[in-house]
Amino acid sequence: MKKNNQRQSARDVALDILIQYESKEAFSNLLLNQSLERSELEIRDKRLVTELVYGVIQRQNSLDWVIDQLISRGSKSVELWVKQLLRLGLYQMIYLDKIPERAAVHETVEIAKVRGHKGISGLVNGVLRNFVRNKEKLLPTFTPTSYEEEAIVYSHPLWMVKRLHKVYGDEEALQALQAQNQPPKVSVRINPMRWDRDAFIETWNEEETGTASPSKLAPDGVILNGSGNAASHFYYQEGAYTVQDESSMLVARAVDPKPGMRVLDACAAPGGKTTHLAELMNDEGVVVAYDIHNHKMDLICQHARRLDLQHIKTRVSDAREIQVDTGEELYDAVLLDAPCSGLGVIHRKPDIKWSKEAGQIRELTKIQSELLDRMATLVKPGGTLVYSTCTWEPQENREQIEQFLKRHPEFELDPTIFELLPEVVKEHAITGDGWVQLLPHHFYSDGFFIARMTKNAQR
Repeated sequence: MKKNNQRQSARDVALDILIQYESKEAFSNLLLNQSLERSELEIRDKRLVTELVYGVIQRQNSLDWVIDQLISRGSKSVELWVKQLLRLGLYQMIYLDKIPERAAVHETVEIAKVRGHKGISGLVNGVLRNFVRNKEKLLPTFTPTSYEEEAIVYSHPLWMVKRLHKVYGDEEALQALQAQNQPPKVSVRINPMRWDRDAFIETWNEEETGTASPSKLAPDGVILNGSGNAASHFYYQEGAYTVQDESSMLVARAVDPKPGMRVLDACAAPGGKTTHLAELMNDEGVVVAYDIHNHKMDLICQHARRLDLQHIKTRVSDAREIQVDTGEELYDAVLLDAPCSGLGVIHRKPDIKWSKEAGQIRELTKIQSELLDRMATLVKPGGTLVYSTCTWEPQENREQIEQFLKRHPEFELDPTIFELLPEVVKEHAITGDGWVQLLPHHFYSDGFFIARMTKNAQR
């Protein structure tokens, strides 16, 4: 594969990231961040790189279906970098309205000429032009009539398509599949110790080129449109807000921490929910944040300093081994935001679709069960235990809680969770006595499960 020394274009950078992503099985978000930091691209081109990388990964099944019809021996017969280049070119022609087909073909073929021999550029040129001539029958936009066709049209692994249908029914499954291909909104959580949400929105709309609007789901949330990287803005640095998904913002509210409480966040990094708990407590009391990774504690501390929160304590430990030290009291409230499959954040991290297998979920449920059993020992009588995950898989959620309650009759689900969350949650999400399941299409936010339980005051 040949390369010259000229400055790389947005498509070149995107291709390099995609090649590394597949060949090294690396995380696309880390590769993307590293590559954009090193590149000399303009802001507009960096946005194009981001769109191309996430878009190609998100639509991988659909793109390969097209390639398989245009190459006699299929997509697996060509070199990895050529396959990624074809995906890149086809993605622009099928899913990006603002890029003319002629430009997409020309740029893709030019990359092939630079990186490969004449035969490769001829193949790429032939495949793309053949698609243009026959695209009406090659577009992966037909109405699917089977799970296999849904896997192609909505670009998901077959096992995931079948699972969604089985546990949520046809209508919810189809809507969830489509929603998981939509780009995520940029949402931020306003720090109530610094700003009133309405005042922040008014100020932002007066000062910035993009627009800010209130979240319909999260009372602390604001949606930013056309405002670039929210984490690099002055307001972020001074602690006005935290970048967080709207669904995730509901978790700390379900805990309902009060000033003066002693609260545990058991799997805390990178600290979004930890800092939200402290904000809701008006930074009065203590939030003890645990995580198994020492280096991730730095992230929590950085967020606490940025938000000027003084009463967050960090400790390193496997949450399954947390104990209350001699002289310490049990916790008024415990939050277990458990490690999970992450199937609810596919729209944000499309790698998950292709890296997860059904068997991995069974392994995770064992860890979740062990974590819940440990948390049960840390809640004081009359206290609260909140369990949350960013997945829609019932084995990790509703079924996990059902088994926990059988093992721990001293706990019961707390239906007051619906008094703590906005009314719109009960109107649109799937709900039980003391839990909510948000699917990706309910609010076009992360798929999330939240259960609130209370411990018998006599135990």
